[in-house]
Amino acid sequence: MARDGRIETYDGPAGGWGSAKSVGRALVYDGAPLKSGAALWKQNKPGGFACVSCAWSKPREPHLFEFCENGAKATGWELTSKTIGAEFFARHTLTELEGWSDFELEDQGRLTEPLKYDAASDTYQPIAWERAFEEIGGALKATDPKRTAFYASGRASLETSYMYQLLARAYGANNLPDSSNMCHESTSVALPESIGVPVGTVFLDDFDHADLIFFFGQNVGSNAPRMLHPLQEAAKRGVPIITFNPLKERGLERFTNPQAPTEMLSGAETRISTQYHQVKAGGDLAALFGLCKALIAIDDAAAPGAKVIDHAFIAEHCHGYDAFADACRARDWPELERCSGLTRHAIEIAAEVYSRSSAAIGVYGMGLTQHRSGVDNVQMLMNLLLMKGNIGRPGAGICPVRGHSNVQGQRTVGITEKASLAPLDRLKELYGFEPPREDGMATVDVCEGIIDGEVEAFVSLGGNFLRATPETGLMEDGWRKLKLSVQIATKLNRSHVVHGRAAYLLPCLGRIEIDRQAGRPQIVSIEDSTSHFHASHGFAEPCAPTLLSEPAIVAGIAKATLPPNPSIDWDGWTADYARVRDAIEATYPKVFPRFNERIETPGGFPKPISAREREWNTSTGKANFIFPESLDENPDMPAPQPDALRLITLRSNDQFNTTVYGYDDRFRGVEGTRMVVFMHANDIARLSLRDGQTVAMRTVADDFEREVEGFRIVAYDIPEGCVGAYYPECNPLIPLWHHARGSKVPAAKSVPVLIRPCG
Repeated sequence: MARDGRIETYDGPAGGWGSAKSVGRALVYDGAPLKSGAALWKQNKPGGFACVSCAWSKPREPHLFEFCENGAKATGWELTSKTIGAEFFARHTLTELEGWSDFELEDQGRLTEPLKYDAASDTYQPIAWERAFEEIGGALKATDPKRTAFYASGRASLETSYMYQLLARAYGANNLPDSSNMCHESTSVALPESIGVPVGTVFLDDFDHADLIFFFGQNVGSNAPRMLHPLQEAAKRGVPIITFNPLKERGLERFTNPQAPTEMLSGAETRISTQYHQVKAGGDLAALFGLCKALIAIDDAAAPGAKVIDHAFIAEHCHGYDAFADACRARDWPELERCSGLTRHAIEIAAEVYSRSSAAIGVYGMGLTQHRSGVDNVQMLMNLLLMKGNIGRPGAGICPVRGHSNVQGQRTVGITEKASLAPLDRLKELYGFEPPREDGMATVDVCEGIIDGEVEAFVSLGGNFLRATPETGLMEDGWRKLKLSVQIATKLNRSHVVHGRAAYLLPCLGRIEIDRQAGRPQIVSIEDSTSHFHASHGFAEPCAPTLLSEPAIVAGIAKATLPPNPSIDWDGWTADYARVRDAIEATYPKVFPRFNERIETPGGFPKPISAREREWNTSTGKANFIFPESLDENPDMPAPQPDALRLITLRSNDQFNTTVYGYDDRFRGVEGTRMVVFMHANDIARLSLRDGQTVAMRTVADDFEREVEGFRIVAYDIPEGCVGAYYPECNPLIPLWHHARGSKVPAAKSVPVLIRPCG
């Protein structure tokens, strides 16, 4: 939906007064500034609650304000004074609500009572909790488990996630897609092959010891702003921070720390990146090959006692280096420059700085993973780090920045469609049932199943699946044909107003709310993106007495669906979450020893990461140099047309994943609209377009004709041949088959598009 907007250059830093004002406006807008403001004092602190926004690490010694702009917005969004119940749906049909924007739907407030779709009135109508469970259980029992999907967003706690995966497997399904499938599954595929673990190796303390930080494809200022604190501290120590990213993101340029009164009063700024290389979309493989090639050249020219590559580490711990080095030497610079969009000199000066470092961290986000070559990108970054032994030493390692607050943790406790990654034998031993042994459906598979009718039932533990996936039009058509859709949620979104033939909306407590079971407040736990587990305590009174907790809802569905099993005490788990943690420990004893005893550890307690100890659980027993043969980002796309551009989907400063807090993107100077397309001035002129013009974008792909209209051109500092626009508005332009090889992560960061004037 197009909106009038204003485009003005923003010259301020990340953080600073711009952030403080934005937080204040958001809390007042949500209608509960005192409650939300009080909650912020407890956010990400011992005895407090884990932020419901990003998964960045929680320090042992927190700052006075251990929250960021987007984290504060997420807290206000959850603790809003606005609520909606049956009276709202009596006034609005779902057909009407389909015309509302993502922001307008969630802005109505918190859901307060269980609801069931009524076809005669085209509305949701109240239903008693027990009746809802009974009907959902009956529908699931009548459905083939292989045709049922159990989706999980990244916000559910470890306790809920464990119960949820057990429900699915006891039911007979390994169809457990989650939000990882849409973002960092490329990491989870690449790293086990390279170093034997599916997660990053960096702990928060490593930033104190690093002498170089690489950044690839991650917008810290909008997506994980609390990370700016260790980056600022590193920058002030003189640590080089070398960034490869298509757009100039303010958080990677300049930062004013809102925690520092002197900086706020004086307007002092810290320069974050010492080098900023605007690699073009899909050019990361070439840039990484160039870095490795340049490092090898420095090493080849060095005297025997002055080598810059850690040959001793490679000889003892690595496999495949010689073939990799030969492949790097064979790459010619003109090809690397053309594919990366960078000059040889730019790549070589970055490699020169790296050659002098002794402890480097490689940070990356979806700018690496959401490509056809997403797995290759991660493995190439891993190769760059292995060349200098930057795994298993203080201040060094690979650091994927995960999105939602427990997206990594839910995979740790069994939310996975891959049978080999789940402890099936242990589940059988503990609970006396035979889990399904075949792989289930990942997100792309579920989408294909929904479109072709193979998936008949969809249960969602949070999230807004329909807006997060590619092929929006076909997905909505298939979604309406589902026999059953069940949504566990806190707020209304498009996945609810577009619905299956039988549809249930089950409102749950938010993480920030006090969860009382059997008369006692419960705690839950999450895993952050540096593999530390944390307790989370509710702070605020629930917005309505009719809400149930996520564990209670999962247990209610399980009891109504599954035959009685004396080994699974759903009621006991619901009454005391410590018992769920005991069950998690019994299932994963090496990961969660003394779980309940350690859960309140300040800063969390770490998950064992074998690669940090230089133990390599790979097929070769060593860390592997793995590299692709081709630099082509889209090998199965048609030959590029002269006017085709590469679309990069982006999040705004007023957004977290599919949740849109407003229509502004302060750092990019956008106010009042999300329907913009960022273009280089030369491309605007070359295509005979003009700044401010309204255009449509169309995907360039065989047998795929998708177009979205109503984008306003904004001249912007972006590599020539590339354009940027917001997610999820651009999801219709992404073919479902256009995903990362090996991981099936939708390749949203390099989609070939054509642009035409509207009207």
